[in-house]
Amino acid sequence: MPPKRAKPERRPLVLVVRPAPRDHRRGILAFGSLRFQTALGRSGITSAKREGDGATPRASMPVLSGYRRGERPLFLPSPLALKRIRADMLWCDDPRHPAYNRPVSAPFAAGHEKLKRADRLYDVCIVLDWNISERRRGCGSAIFFHIARAGYPPTEGCVAIAARDMARLLPHLRRGTRLTVL
Repeated sequence: MPPKRAKPERRPLVLVVRPAPRDHRRGILAFGSLRFQTALGRSGITSAKREGDGATPRASMPVLSGYRRGERPLFLPSPLALKRIRADMLWCDDPRHPAYNRPVSAPFAAGHEKLKRADRLYDVCIVLDWNISERRRGCGSAIFFHIARAGYPPTEGCVAIAARDMARLLPHLRRGTRLTVL
């Protein structure tokens, strides 16, 4: 009987975001030989993220899960399971609430963000492990990788790219992919 071959180890994919040279609220995302423009937080990148500071955390954040708008055109298939966004889906951003930095459902009285937005920002919304696995109150919530507005204006702390660029990346994203902001 021939010896069993070990399966090749799948190393996690890494997306690297560096600040743009002339605007701290923008970045360049590198994935292999591809480069994409990104929108970053209105306060740039920080190593000391706080709730409401408008900064993108300097961190290496694994991809945990994702959401998509079902009634809008679908992007390419992805190895990452994308949950369809419903009208009652929210994300708690109130550091005083026990569900801080967690998905919640409407009705919900504490501070929150709607996942089903009127704009296209969350047509694809990838949840990054910022302050989720090891949650600390007040250290930032709802840090997502999502679609950017036209012209790449700053985000509230997320990393955002053009819809066409997300369509190119989505087939490569899976749980454990890392988005590293330098």
